[in-house]
Amino acid sequence: MSAEPAYPPRSMAARSAARASAIARSRRAQPNGIWGMALFLCSEVTLFGTLIATYFYLDFNSPRWPPPGIERPTIIWPAIATGWLVATSVPMWLASRRARAGDRPAVLWTIALAMVMQGLYFAAQVILFEHDIRKFSPKGSSYGSIYFTLLGAHHGHVFLGLLLDVALLWFLATRGLTNYWLTGVRALSIYWHVVNALAVLVLLTQLSPSL
Repeated sequence: MSAEPAYPPRSMAARSAARASAIARSRRAQPNGIWGMALFLCSEVTLFGTLIATYFYLDFNSPRWPPPGIERPTIIWPAIATGWLVATSVPMWLASRRARAGDRPAVLWTIALAMVMQGLYFAAQVILFEHDIRKFSPKGSSYGSIYFTLLGAHHGHVFLGLLLDVALLWFLATRGLTNYWLTGVRALSIYWHVVNALAVLVLLTQLSPSL
């Protein structure tokens, strides 16, 4: 078996976990993949900031919020579901740390654990979303419109994260923890940290009439 070529310290071509780990530890600046994810998440935070501001703008200009005929949102189940999602930041943080250490098996199982937890959260939120939409329509009032738009946008980001989980696990299993996919693990971890933080803001907005 031929030895792996001596790549430059910051090359994305390193094909072994050990070399990828060494490159990650020697970096003086973040790789482009991290900056790309950061820019994407900045745009998404702006989107959610706009939706939350719209929610409270409509709230402040409404004589009653929610409008007559719509019950105030329940607190316990959405809060439990969001707490469960936020807890997935722990395995994602561990995955990022183990990736930098070149520990591919630990990266695989920590991402898999987080994905299972995130999938359960998504399934629970789909059930809650369906329950709410049976009680009032997004077309029936400004409250219904912004309520379902805000929740739908967040659920869409969770679903996107699940797709990223699956793709990254597949590539890690088939191609190994190369420098490229190590950066992918770190970027995915950042994605979930931001999505989980947004989940808390969405929850507080959703439950504000009941708080």
